[in-house]
Amino acid sequence: MMPKNVSPIAYGHTRLSPFAPMSEFWSSVREALRGSRQDFTEVPIRRAILLLAVPMILEMSMESLFAVVDIFWVSRLGAEAVASVGLTEAMLTLIYTVAMGLSIGATATVARRVGEKDPERAAHSAVQVIALGLALSVPIGIAGALLAPRLLGLMGASPDVIAQGKGYTGVMFGGNATVLLLFLGNAIFRGAGDAAIAMRVLWLANGLNIALGPCFIFGLGPFPELGVTGAAVATNIGRGTGVVYLLVRLWRGGAHIRVQRRHIGVELQTMATLIRLSATGMFQTLVGMASWLALIRILSGFGSAALAGYTIAIRIVIFALLPSWGLSNAAATMVGQNLGAGKSDRAEQSVWHAGFCNMIFLGAVGTLFVLFAEPLIDAFTQDTHVAPHGVSCLRTVSLGFLFYAYGMVLGAAFNGAGDIWTPTFINLFCFWLWELPVAYALAHSLRWGPGGVFAAITIAFSTYAVVGAAIFKQGRWKLKRV
Repeated sequence: MMPKNVSPIAYGHTRLSPFAPMSEFWSSVREALRGSRQDFTEVPIRRAILLLAVPMILEMSMESLFAVVDIFWVSRLGAEAVASVGLTEAMLTLIYTVAMGLSIGATATVARRVGEKDPERAAHSAVQVIALGLALSVPIGIAGALLAPRLLGLMGASPDVIAQGKGYTGVMFGGNATVLLLFLGNAIFRGAGDAAIAMRVLWLANGLNIALGPCFIFGLGPFPELGVTGAAVATNIGRGTGVVYLLVRLWRGGAHIRVQRRHIGVELQTMATLIRLSATGMFQTLVGMASWLALIRILSGFGSAALAGYTIAIRIVIFALLPSWGLSNAAATMVGQNLGAGKSDRAEQSVWHAGFCNMIFLGAVGTLFVLFAEPLIDAFTQDTHVAPHGVSCLRTVSLGFLFYAYGMVLGAAFNGAGDIWTPTFINLFCFWLWELPVAYALAHSLRWGPGGVFAAITIAFSTYAVVGAAIFKQGRWKLKRV
């Protein structure tokens, strides 16, 4: 029983409920968008998650909007153009693996230092992350840009797809530094609790992407007509601008972190911690993302139409899942900061609350996707060979949204705690030892074709959520040191 002389706020409760005045809710939303200076280890849990999640969800919403708008324009160029984008994005998992692995280490380290009320070490961590990102982007960019046609061929692309997509692939790999630095800078701000800055960075970057995409693809006005390559050019210009703004804001400082001249330089202990966490995070992401490469390889055997339908459907799915990643990122920040403050029970409560909110959101979206799959796919393609595959993929994958909701939050929570090996092992089991054999068996042995690959995605991610919840309840993640 709670002592009578103790405020409910100390127990993580809040007046911010469905029955609270809406003015209080909107006041918190406005504070979140401006950039909150609250201590997220002290604010009531629901309000803290709201303050963090609102800008993170809007940040990811812009990313998901760009993903849909980009494929909308590219789809006007035909199935080969869409297929080349799908194959390139599958190969870009290497870059996303590096970026997300470093981001996991950045968020966990910065959040823990901020929770410990140690802004100096948080700033040193931020500098080490940026340095690592720059060092890793150079060899990836050179190799990818030079070997673009060969890489597409290795992915099973037809000669027509290679001819149309090699420029897109080369530009995307060559400009990979913008991807890395955008990921890493925003991970730093999110870990520190400056989520509004991360939101503004991504809105600027992707707002330019959306505006410039059709200009470079179709040659509108003074812009050259570059076809599918134009989509990559617009993406890199937008992301590059976002990176410049991000670095300026990191130097000027947010509410919880600021990099100054004295922080610049290599700090061996911090660098070693980040490399250890990030290497594990990269392997974790590689396990998950490389499974997508294998799935794409299985799917490409059924032709460009199946691959194009899958690409369109997954872009629509990303439209729903990226905002949910925003809520998951809020949970990771709450876990890291509260563990740094010695409040492990509060960290756990934050995760379950975020998971429940995510389940409500994704459950509603998944229902809409199942019911309206055909008109959604028809908005992107009228190709009678592509559309059925897109509808099948969208409906099948959406059936698992309720499980995805908790799985995403739990995975982020483990990482935010610095317990990076646990989701790594879960990824290895669910996506390599389980998803790929199931996909191959359903697609070929049982002759389900592409539908077998789509079903395997739903089965694997649902399994991830169940296994993750069982391990999370054991509580060993609370004992990790960062």
